[in-house]
Amino acid sequence: MLLALVTAAIAVVGTLLGSFISGRFQERAAERSVRVSHGETIRRDRLEAVTALACAASDHRRTMWMRGDAVLKGSEAELIQSLRRESHQTRSQVTRPLVAMRVLITDPAVRTAADHMITLTYAIRDHFGSTEELTAAREAAMVAHDQFVDTAARYLAQHD
Repeated sequence: MLLALVTAAIAVVGTLLGSFISGRFQERAAERSVRVSHGETIRRDRLEAVTALACAASDHRRTMWMRGDAVLKGSEAELIQSLRRESHQTRSQVTRPLVAMRVLITDPAVRTAADHMITLTYAIRDHFGSTEELTAAREAAMVAHDQFVDTAARYLAQHD
């Protein structure tokens, strides 16, 4: 009878230990799954912020080019005023993705590239003196845009 009790006790202890170990493995697997899911969400959000910022800067650069071109061609005041309003709108649309990118990506190289792109894009308004000057300002902003995208891509590739 004692042997049966010891055997039963060992079986109960073994079952409880097995349940505990199994539960711990499941808990760790769930934690890993949450970490992976969180990482994927952060990566997606970072990519979205970079993409939105690059697109917003491109839209503003295009609008500033059109506005400068209209000024240089002596277009009607109504068209220039319309393009001015549009450029204010596109400039405003840069703010949200810039803030999102700064919150999600603290890397100094990415931030510097973003700042450079934005600075050169905004500076187009200071180059309405001649078509050559306007073209040079637009091309400089386009190069800065490409550098930002390349820098952000390297950062995102390293943080997969």
